[in-house]
Amino acid sequence: MRCSHIPRLRGFTFLEILVALIVVALLASGLAIPLAAQVQQRRVEETRRQLDEAKEALLGFAAAHGRLPCPASATSRGEESFATGGSAGNGACSNFHDGYLPAATLGLAPLDSDGFLRDPWGSTRNRVRYAVFGAGLSVNGITDPLTRVNGMQAATLPGLGAASHYLYICASASGATASGCGAAANQLTRRAAFVLLSLGPNAVDDPPPASDEARNLDGDAVFVSRDAASGSGNAYDDILYWVPVHLVASRLLAAGRLP
Repeated sequence: MRCSHIPRLRGFTFLEILVALIVVALLASGLAIPLAAQVQQRRVEETRRQLDEAKEALLGFAAAHGRLPCPASATSRGEESFATGGSAGNGACSNFHDGYLPAATLGLAPLDSDGFLRDPWGSTRNRVRYAVFGAGLSVNGITDPLTRVNGMQAATLPGLGAASHYLYICASASGATASGCGAAANQLTRRAAFVLLSLGPNAVDDPPPASDEARNLDGDAVFVSRDAASGSGNAYDDILYWVPVHLVASRLLAAGRLP
């Protein structure tokens, strides 16, 4: 009689285990999304810390050298990259608006094997980008004053303040062109001396044409900064910092590089 109960006990025990496994699986799937969100948030916070550190390194470079560095090119191994015939003396950069943070020049760490600083998402597309005002434009008669040794001093404080624009930061790509944000309500600033940019978690994907993220990669002096948003067509997870020209000037004043 005892033996006749064994199959029933075994069957019941297996059923209990199966139910328990299903419950555990459901609980695990329910926790997966919050955990993934926490990981993403930590990466965002780490990226912001990186960009803050990079901003301070760039301002420190300006105070020490009387100019901002040129962006690195894709082949310059994290060193600033000048155009053909360019130098610190004339400030002519090879990639004013579509280059990378010259992390090797700035002494930042850790760097990847090619000398670039990557954000926490870690792909080669996640190298921190950097743009600076210039590209042959003049302020008070001085061409590329921000990247030229003592160019800001030569342009003078009143000249820097009177310049019509520097880099543009827009609230969206809608209405923006290569020469500005379009409607005044779409313009966050037109006085950014430089921009730091992380392409965020979707860096490996090419953004849709004419989207806000595409505006940040089109190689001109106009950028978009807005809150992160998912969705098809115009998702946005870029992390963009900009520094106004007056802040750069104040650092040079404190360092005795201006007026």
